[in-house]
Amino acid sequence: MSAHVVLAVLVAGFVLVRVVGRQLVGSLVTQRSLFVLPGALLALGLFSLWPVLHQASVGELAFLLLDCVLLLGFGVARGASLRLTRTPEGLWQKGTTATLLLWLLTIALRVAGAFASQALWPHNPVSQASLVFTIGLTIAAQSATVYQRAQNQHIPLATQQA
Repeated sequence: MSAHVVLAVLVAGFVLVRVVGRQLVGSLVTQRSLFVLPGALLALGLFSLWPVLHQASVGELAFLLLDCVLLLGFGVARGASLRLTRTPEGLWQKGTTATLLLWLLTIALRVAGAFASQALWPHNPVSQASLVFTIGLTIAAQSATVYQRAQNQHIPLATQQA
């Protein structure tokens, strides 16, 4: 396993533990918490993914696209599963059992997708390079859903983290 892959897995693990942990315990939702992390992950992911896209076959690109569509759907579902509450400080989110199950399914899908891609295309650099990007994508979809729900319910975002 290359150093690039190990680093991506470590970053992904840290992000998931932090994001999932905060959601299950509950936390205030700020603009920063909604947009900075997914934006940074998407940018880092694109930085890793862009140089290897030209090496991908049509099948590899189709597989990546399918992976992205499924992860977007899981992100939207997780965003819909969070309990949103108005507090004096602003928007509070707390995960539900459904949120936890959807996170477990998201992780299982991403792991299964990586193994399937490796089995179909043993020397597929796109699959390895897409890990951080796809995690950013699913978190961005969740954040966008939470933001839209908060706007629809007229709940202002918190101004600072608790």
